[in-house]
Amino acid sequence: MSGLFRTKSIDELLAAAEDPARRLRRTLGPWSLTALGIGAVIGSGIFILTGTAAAGETLSYDSLLHAPLLDILMHGTGAVATLGRPGAGPAISLSFLLTAVACAFAALCYAELASMIPVAGSAYTYSYATLGELFAWIIGWDLILEYAVSNMAVAVGFSAYLNDILDNVFGIQLPKQLAGPMIAGGEFTGSWFNLPALVVLLILTVILVHGVRESAETNNVMVLIKVGAILLFVFGAARAVNTTHWQPFMPNGFPGVLTGAAIVFFTYIGFDSVSTAAEECRNPQRDLPIGILATLVICTVLYVSVALVLTGIADWRTLGNAAPVANALKELGYDGIRRWVSIGAVVGMVSSLLVFQYGQARVWFAMSRDGLLPAAFSKVHPVHRTPHVSTWVAGLAVGLPAGIWDIGTFADLSNIGTLFAFMLVSAGVIVLRRTQPERPRGFRVPLSPWLPGLSIACCLVLMLGLPLETWLRFFVWLLIGLAIYFSFSRRHSKLASH
Repeated sequence: MSGLFRTKSIDELLAAAEDPARRLRRTLGPWSLTALGIGAVIGSGIFILTGTAAAGETLSYDSLLHAPLLDILMHGTGAVATLGRPGAGPAISLSFLLTAVACAFAALCYAELASMIPVAGSAYTYSYATLGELFAWIIGWDLILEYAVSNMAVAVGFSAYLNDILDNVFGIQLPKQLAGPMIAGGEFTGSWFNLPALVVLLILTVILVHGVRESAETNNVMVLIKVGAILLFVFGAARAVNTTHWQPFMPNGFPGVLTGAAIVFFTYIGFDSVSTAAEECRNPQRDLPIGILATLVICTVLYVSVALVLTGIADWRTLGNAAPVANALKELGYDGIRRWVSIGAVVGMVSSLLVFQYGQARVWFAMSRDGLLPAAFSKVHPVHRTPHVSTWVAGLAVGLPAGIWDIGTFADLSNIGTLFAFMLVSAGVIVLRRTQPERPRGFRVPLSPWLPGLSIACCLVLMLGLPLETWLRFFVWLLIGLAIYFSFSRRHSKLASH
């Protein structure tokens, strides 16, 4: 057990970040950080999950593996059944607010640790400084899974949406053999390779290698486009709002609001990616908390606005489909707005891909710099001052599987990984308040340890709502990671020589 829980001092982490051979270029300010956060959080989900959560779902647990762990713990094998999840109805706007409050607890914890430890690696680095090397490895390995699986699913979705737009707007159809996953549902589809999914990731990889400022500027433009599309929908469709659609406002009571909150929670995942840019901030102690909290506030306002307008222009019971916003606009005859919403959805996916690929490469970079991954991953480009090896490996590691499989069925892996990271970051705040109360903090979580403790509890409840199958896959991934840690990382750790 010796060395498993050794921690890396915050001073050592800060000194490593200033090593000239591995120092990253500091170019980001509060606006760019906020745009990174919005780029990650606002994706196509704002145009899809809003309708799903309003209308509700009918879930069929055809086997024990597909049932939520909480249902199994409470009801045993009786959880295997067909259950209804009542929709929130027009009160979906309250679901978004409720989810924002739950996410705010974790966001406050991220803001405190990011201002204390402005180093690349996000939750991995924070865990290394507070809970020890083993926990740091687990969360780093977990973050690699979170970012990779999430982007595989988004890349597959981007390809499908791009094909639809090319067909409907320009009358162009990509060959089926090169525009879809080879394997879906465990069966071959007849496609050779999903080329658009790989190409978009390779293009973004080139941008990311070229420089963080250039990447941020590209993301800023995409964020402006997709926020513009959202605002166009909100203000353009607002004149068609029929207030009778809001009555009753809570058709399924508070349980419906809670169900809606559980469904839309995952639209908020991504604000933590702001903290991965810590080493590239001009003034991290001030700008990181601003970027994290501003992301949460702005995204909440956009989500609530879309929810109110959508449930005002259409009966909430009709919104349970794959494209509720586009279909509602089609019914109104608002084809111009619908076209821009489609463009905003595609741009939103590209922006999310960019930010998550950025964050994934920084986690690999930080773990390599600590000796837990091969040294090549922490090499910095001599001109662009970016971790180019990590960036290219991350691009190929996501792009190639996205071209072969339909990754959508694995999306819950991203969710459980994110919630686990939120829990460890919240625990890190409590630990550092006890062990290093005197260390300067650019931001402090109020009512500690109660708010961090509440964050841990909220995350655990949401994790228990995920299927047993997701938990099993998560544990298999962790076992693979532990095998790598004990065979390589533990011996090559920079702390092992101390």
